Amino acid sequence: MSLLHLPDRRLFLGSLAASFFTVKGAFAEQLFATPRLTEGPFYPDKLPLDQDNDLIIINDSITPAVGEITHLTGRVLTASGEPVKDATVEIWQCDANAVYLHTRDSGPKAAQQDKHFQGFGRFSTASDGGYRFRTIKPVPYPGRPAPHIHFKVKKGDRELIVSQLMMRGFDGNLRDGVFNGVRDVIDRELLVTDFKPIPDSKTGELSARFDIVLGRTPDERNVRG
Repeated sequence: MSLLHLPDRRLFLGSLAASFFTVKGAFAEQLFATPRLTEGPFYPDKLPLDQDNDLIIINDSITPAVGEITHLTGRVLTASGEPVKDATVEIWQCDANAVYLHTRDSGPKAAQQDKHFQGFGRFSTASDGGYRFRTIKPVPYPGRPAPHIHFKVKKGDRELIVSQLMMRGFDGNLRDGVFNGVRDVIDRELLVTDFKPIPDSKTGELSARFDIVLGRTPDERNVRG
């Protein structure tokens, strides 16, 4: 886990591959918060009946979604590194044909929508703050050259963060308006992760780990544990 002095944030390049960072000094042992990004226009306007954490299979269907199966895992943490238990992590993304689960998108593109992709899922974090989803590797689409997965974290009725995770090193990232709007190199690194082949997977499945660090707020104590 890398330690950073705040005045040198833009000069620090050596450990950008770390999943999150800490800072020294007056903010000792504080993790850098995951940057917030726009929710976007396609948070589902009608949630699916199946809202579990497996987006590949809908209900009892035997037909899986099209795409590269990805196991997305991580933890939700406070800025001080405390795990956030019983938080709700939601993810949503377009299918392999670039269609979202939203009437403004899936309506006009009904013929190309993958009816076997759930498009949205939820998971309640464990005692260690852990979450997991089975989904597909995100794909680019016109207007968004950076493949991404939207996510939202809630605790009870409180919305704690809305953002997006993206693929480290993807060529389209720097042409993407949302990603390009994040000017700080460290903040950009906090929004990306690697999608790695799972060793010995006979179907070419991938894994991706993404830790979500919540910013400090005056009532941070209310989102712990």
